[in-house]
Parts: sequence; C-alpha cells; structure tokens
Amino acid sequence: MRFLLAILLPAVLSAQPDPGHNLVFDHVPQKWNEGLPMGNGTIGCLVWQKEGRLRLALDRADLWDLRPMKGLDRSEFSYKWVAEQVKKGEYGVVQEYFDAPYEREAGPTKLPGGALEFSVKGPLQKNGITLNIENGLATIRWTDGKTLETFVHAGAQEGWFRCYGFGNPEEIMRLLAPQYGAPKEADNANSVQGSDLARLGYTQGVPVMKKGIWTYRQAGWGEFNYEIAVAVKQLTNRDFEGVWSISSQLPGQKGQVKAEKLVKKAIERGFEASRQASAAWWEAYWAKSSVSIPDTLIEREYYLDMYKFGCTAREDGPMISLQAVWTADNGRLPPWKGDLHHDLNTQMSYWPAYTSNHLPEGLSYLNHLERNDRAHRAYTRKYFGTSGLNIPGVTTFDGTEMGGWIQYSCSPTVTAWCALHYYQHWQYSRDRDWLQQHGWPFLRDVATHLSEVTSKNSAGIRVLPLSSSPEINDNSISAWFTDTWTNYDLSLTRFVFEKTAELAKEQGLADESEKWLGLSRELPGYALEPDDALKFAPELSYRTSHRHFSHLMAIHPLGLIDWNKEADRTVIRRSLALLDSVGPSQWCGYSWAWLANLRARARDGEGAREALRIFASSFVSANSFHLNGDQSGKGYSSFTYDPFTLEGNFASAAGVLEMLLQSQNGIIRVFPAIPDDWRSGVSFRNLRSEGAFLVSAEYGKNIKIMAEHGGQLVLAVPPGDWYALGKRSNIGVKDGIWKCNLEKGERVMLVTKG
Repeated sequence: MRFLLAILLPAVLSAQPDPGHNLVFDHVPQKWNEGLPMGNGTIGCLVWQKEGRLRLALDRADLWDLRPMKGLDRSEFSYKWVAEQVKKGEYGVVQEYFDAPYEREAGPTKLPGGALEFSVKGPLQKNGITLNIENGLATIRWTDGKTLETFVHAGAQEGWFRCYGFGNPEEIMRLLAPQYGAPKEADNANSVQGSDLARLGYTQGVPVMKKGIWTYRQAGWGEFNYEIAVAVKQLTNRDFEGVWSISSQLPGQKGQVKAEKLVKKAIERGFEASRQASAAWWEAYWAKSSVSIPDTLIEREYYLDMYKFGCTAREDGPMISLQAVWTADNGRLPPWKGDLHHDLNTQMSYWPAYTSNHLPEGLSYLNHLERNDRAHRAYTRKYFGTSGLNIPGVTTFDGTEMGGWIQYSCSPTVTAWCALHYYQHWQYSRDRDWLQQHGWPFLRDVATHLSEVTSKNSAGIRVLPLSSSPEINDNSISAWFTDTWTNYDLSLTRFVFEKTAELAKEQGLADESEKWLGLSRELPGYALEPDDALKFAPELSYRTSHRHFSHLMAIHPLGLIDWNKEADRTVIRRSLALLDSVGPSQWCGYSWAWLANLRARARDGEGAREALRIFASSFVSANSFHLNGDQSGKGYSSFTYDPFTLEGNFASAAGVLEMLLQSQNGIIRVFPAIPDDWRSGVSFRNLRSEGAFLVSAEYGKNIKIMAEHGGQLVLAVPPGDWYALGKRSNIGVKDGIWKCNLEKGERVMLVTKG
C-alpha cells in the first residue's frame, strides 16, 4: 500500500532553502568580501560597514574600460610567430610584447560602480543582520528599533532599500563615487591585488542631489560612461524607502534606459510591490530543483552557492566574470582585472547549471559568447590565421583579447572547453531547434579551427605546433611543448572532433560525421606514466603540486576517460592517487571543488565529501565567497591570500550534484557517489540528466522520472530490490540497470520491496 501512496505524492521530500542556509551575523561585516551579496546577473550589491558607516556597494556587470591592451596590435601577434620564437629559444620578446602589458597596464579592466552610505550607529539585535536566500532580502535590526531592508530586484535593474527610524534621508545618506581622480599613489600592485583607480586617468565624476534624486555620472575611456541614480520617498518623519539603479553606455551601444529615468518611474511603484515581484522570481528559481543532504555544512554551502548562481546568471544577461556583479569595493581595480577567463573560470562557473535544472540561466554563457562572435572570429583570423572559431582565453566584456600569459590567454584549444557547454546544453535540453541554430554551428566551427591549426607529422599523427597546459610552468618558454600534445590540449581536441561527429550524425550528415571521426582517429593516445597515471605531456609528469588539474580534463569534465569502462578505471584510480601523493600545497579553493567532482566520477563518495567539506570550511569567506587561499590555517594549501573569484563556489555546487546524479555516455546513475552514512537521509527532486529526463529520488525508497522529450532511458539504480509501478511494471531491473523507451511527457516510478 505504501508504494501506491508514494506514487500519488507530489514530490520526494527534499529541502528547499531554509533559515539554516541563510547568512546570519551579530555584526555588520567589516570587509567588502564578507558583505551580504545580492544581484540579478546585471547589477549587484554588497552590504557591509566601512569606517563606521553602513555601506551598500553598487555594481553593474558591463562597467568596463575597453581600451585595447597595448602590444596586441603588433604585426608579430600571431601563433606562427610565437612558435618561431619558441623554436629559436628567444622567448623574452614574446613575454615583453604580449605577457607584460597585462600586469603593467591599468586597462582594459572591469570597473567598480559606487556606493550608498548611511550614518546609522548603535548596537544590533542578536543575529540582527540576515540575508534570506529564499527571496534575496537582507535585513538589519538595531536594538533601538531601527531597521533596514534591502534587495536587488530579481527581474529589473533596480536595487531597493527601506529604512525605519532613520529620520531625514538627506541628513544620513550619501552617494559616493570611486576615487578615479585621486592623486596617484606609489603603485607596485600586481593583477591579483588590483591597481590604483587613478591610473586609468579619468576626470572624476561628482555625485549631486537635485529635487530628491541623487545622481553620479562618470565618463571613462573612449565613449564609455555610466550613471548611478537614487530616488527616495519619505514615508513618515522617521521612515523612508528608496531605489537605485546603474546604467552604462558602452562604445557602439545605444538604447539603454538611463538610471535617473528608471528610478523616477520605479519609486512610484514602491518597495513592497517590487519586493513581491522579486520574491516571485526567486520562488520560481528554487522550485526548479532541490536536494537534501545529511551534512549541514555541505548542504548549506550548496544552497548558498546556488543562491549566488541565481544572483549572477540570466538567460539574456552577461556571462559570469571572475567576480560578476560584486567588483572589489576597496578603492582599487579588481583581482585579475575582473575579466572573462576561459582557461577555467568561466567554464567552472556554469558546471552546476545542467544537473540543477537551470538551463536558462546557463544560457547566459552561450548567449554572451555569441553576442561577441564578431570579435572572436576577428581574433581567430588575426592570431591563428584559421577559419572557424577560437575564442581568446582572456577577454574583455566585448570579447576582445587581453593577452597575459600567452600560452593560456591565446591557447589554440580554449574554445573546445567552451564547446563542452554547447554540447551539454543540447544533451540536457534535447532542443533540436537550438542544436541546429546554435550547438551544431559552434562545434563545427571550433572543429574547423582545430583541423586547420593542427597537421600530421611524418608518422601520420596529428599534432599542434605548440601545446601547453594551464597554468603549468607559468609563462616561461618551458610551458610550451613543440610538435606534440599536452593531455589538456589533446583531450579537448579529441572531445570536439568526436562530439562534432556525433552531432553531425544526429542531423543525418553522414559524410560530415565521418570527416570528424577520421580526424579524431589521427590523434595519439594520452601521455601516461608506466602505472597508467595521466601526465601533463609525454615529457612532463605530475610531480609538483599545482592548482589546475589540466592533465585530468579527459576524466572530468569531458568524460572521455569513463569509470563506466573497466579499462579506464586504472587510469582514473592511479591519476587520483598521484594527486594525493604530491599533495595540495599549491592548490586553490577551486582545486578542492574540482577534486570533489573527480572523486564523484570515480564513485568515491567519502573522498568527494571530504573535498567539499575542506572547501566549505577553509576556502570561503564568512559570506561564502570563494577566496582562493586557505583561510583556516590548517595547511590545505600554502596559498593563504584572499582574492575573491566565483568559479570555486559553482564547482563546489557541481560536486554535490555529481554525487547525487550522473548521466554521462548514455547511462543515468542515481546516487552514484554518496558516503554510506548519507543513505538514511539523502534525496533530491527534479535534477536533470542528459536526454532531458527529470529525476527525483529518495535513497532506498523510490526513483521518479519524467521524460521531457521522450527516448530511451538507461537507468543504473542503487543497490536494492527495485521494480516499476504502473504502465512499465513488466520491465525488470537486470544487473542494476533498468531500460525503457519513454514517450514524451511520460512519468515512471521505481520503488523497492519491503
């Protein structure tokens, strides 16, 4: 009887955000990178306290100084020329032309926005500052009854605040501008610490207040300018509410509503109506999926990370940059210029989008790439001299190359990693129109570039003139490998050739499919140690700790070396054992998050949990921001610095999902990598798999599946005596696998006996 009742229940019992997941403090954070984060993909805010004043740090994703990076306009800027210098052993000139300007020049760079400050003092109530991640509302309560509520509207370019007991806003509130025009200080900072804002050479904008509207307009490089506006409505003698917005004008862009016009209209709508509309967006966001994990630390970090994903990703918005909508509010430029790093950072930031059932938010990545397609293709022709497509590894907001360590900022294979996300969107959505219009053309063009930038050697093996592995040997000449492959470049190229062939076959293009398969057959095998552990390259073993597991790409995220294949398991086991033996001294937080994903692919639930717990306890700030270095003092890394970037957070969320559901290479695996002691309390609802199946499960009790588009389901179930209910009850589980062809929209349920 309980099985019949179970199939009638609406969902597996999985937690949504609850009060235990919220950020709760007894004091206002004293550092910007510990502030309460809010955002909507385009604008963002951090609530913290600076020099005794409550501060809302305001930001917008497209605030960018887009001046060209010096040196990249040289005629020598080409892959062929770089290869010639490497072969001559004259690499210093390459570093001077194309690496050094990234550190030396202030721009191009992401810019900070501004800030609102409130002169309000006094002790807070116990747990008086909270951020409710269920709806994005931050609240601060003082013991004398003063209260401030603030949020960023999830569906409009507005930030709101409501103040009770504050008095006259003109007396206690001020709009502050970044100090672009301050006297230049002695500035020996590198790109990690961020440069002095004054080095940009701007004429300082000045905030003004007129007829109840605060405005600040700032002109930047070229035609760029931006505007912050704040409108306030007095409610009583002591209470008021207000709305702020930021607008920007990038070169060549028109039509954006100015911030002043926007806030004048929004203030008439008011705080409460706006709060309800924003809360409705968050309700729909959280309804997409949920997880319940019997580990409070990991579950809380997962929900905080997925909250940040909701703050930073929108289908029609910008892609997630290093800090997204939370640029450093420290009077300096952001770490690594706040740029778009495609040698790991942007890719990791979208790892959780697919299984968590947030495909529209994941499209912010792909749509942004396509908006910058013209710039990317111009770079491909200029630097590589190939047709097809290869995106710069480090770009500005408009897709222009920025240089830096040339091996990675101008890698010949970086776009193959971006192509993984196109392939995954197709696999998880099964949207055939999207495949034909976006997915297939992208992979085909990346494959075209790779076919032209490679050539066959005398042995008939296809090779690259220069190969590298992020960020091994930094930017020295020894980071290059000539006429061979690193495992990083090799796995990415193999992935693109094989998946392009697969997508061609999917569309009935048999000749096209065979063309790309033929190229994949010309690639060599992976470079392996005598015991089959993966190396960086044939002549370079993994013997020194490093933050970037670039040599393991074939295991995760590409899935080319697959635990489901018995022959691959030795490679996976011994590669991970080698990671362990070398140790984490040079790892960053994202390394631990990536390790959790690797452990999960190896069906190591205990190892995945340990990596996630180390990340959540040692590499995040009080507000859950990934701070790169070990903050715990427990020796999980020799890096103890605290530059904030987001990719570690999102890779951590993906690690949780990999433990709960995997669906690579045609098999959906439910609870593939959970610790034994999770079995009595782990569940999830509406996680998405390849093939566009929505899966819900409660360990040892039931598995529910809905086929969004229909097709063959191959399901690997956890241990137990499973059987199907209803229409498919005549299909049994054999050797832990349940196979069935499902119709579009069909729902099935498996339960255990007992």
